[in-house]
Order: sequence, then structure tokens, then C-alpha cells
Amino acid sequence: MRRIDVIYIGLAVFAAGGGLYLLLQTAGLNGINAGIWSQVLLVAGLLGWVATYARRAMTQNMTYNQQLKDYEDAVLQKRLDEMTPEQLEQLQAEIEAEKQA
Repeated sequence: MRRIDVIYIGLAVFAAGGGLYLLLQTAGLNGINAGIWSQVLLVAGLLGWVATYARRAMTQNMTYNQQLKDYEDAVLQKRLDEMTPEQLEQLQAEIEAEKQA
């Protein structure tokens, strides 16, 4: 995510909070109650986002981890493609020996 994207998201959340405040005032709440409820809803949304982030971090299902795994798989595939048939047979024999041990 680029820095400008973070700025846009921050402005959108700020605007959503203001819009929610105005919507609650239009619905009949006074200014203080509308402010409290808009803050409650924004904080609940923030906590929900943090919970999803924490879940992705704990399960290592984040973009960086996926990119690293894809890179490692590509490197291993390239090494396998460059191996001669004799080297592949030797590697396969080593794998079978490790499975039996």
C-alpha cells in the first residue's frame, strides 16, 4: 500500500465519521449523543479491523508471507528445472532414503 493510499483511507474514515454524525443528528439525536454514537461505531469498526489484522498476522496469511512463499517456490522450481536427469534421480533417492529413516 502506498503512502497516498493511507492518506486517502484516513480522510475517508474521517469523512465517514462526520457523515455518520450528521446522519445521526438528522435521525433525531442531539449533538452530544450523535457524537458519542458516531465515535462508538467508528471505534467498533477500528477494533473489527484490528481483529482481522491480528488473525491474518497469527495465521501468517498476509501479503508479505504469501509473496515470500511464492518466491521460494519459484526458486525451487527453477533449481529443479536446471537439474540434469541424473541429479533428479539422486535427489529422489535421497528423499526416499529420508522417508524410510
